[in-house]
Amino acid sequence: MSELLVDFITSLDGFASGRGWPGFWGLESPEYLAWLGEQPEVTYLMGANTYRLMSGFAAGSVPSGQDEFRPEEETSVDELTRASKVVFSSSLEAPLTWANSTLVRDDAVEAVRAMKSSGSGLLSTIGSLSLCRSLLRAGLVDRFRVVMFPVITGATGEERIYDGYPDVALTMTGHRTFDGGIQLVEYKPRVLEHPPLDVPA
Repeated sequence: MSELLVDFITSLDGFASGRGWPGFWGLESPEYLAWLGEQPEVTYLMGANTYRLMSGFAAGSVPSGQDEFRPEEETSVDELTRASKVVFSSSLEAPLTWANSTLVRDDAVEAVRAMKSSGSGLLSTIGSLSLCRSLLRAGLVDRFRVVMFPVITGATGEERIYDGYPDVALTMTGHRTFDGGIQLVEYKPRVLEHPPLDVPA
């Protein structure tokens, strides 16, 4: 049976990106980049918006405000291109042009449920905030990992990650600090029917 990981890279205040900030907020470290390169083979799950963005980078587009990719950003995109990817969308047209990408038009929750029960290895989301919310609500997420970069983007942050989430209890299963600044925490999530003090009559 496959394991499903929801994997986020965030600012300390929970934004996925920020206007005027480069990838990794420009704060990636050698230790963190080395750890990224050691990760096991994974099948990435994403929605249409993330696919359009990332496949555009793979085709040569660069993030707004940059003239070219930094080496670590280019490496990250190259690794994604080589990886297996499953894209859930009713708006994209097959065949997808980004290498190793499979388009699925079926309901994402049911499709991932089937992938988990019939497959092996690791499934991991990338971006795709609404997809992550749906999979978490459905109780399909085995691991919830957040890598927090030491920056607050209160004025420029974009894509608030946890808006619209249910209440979730998190049991920590691992943590690590990279080069004294970047903090990784990993949890086993459990969606709550109600908060502890809101007991149904």
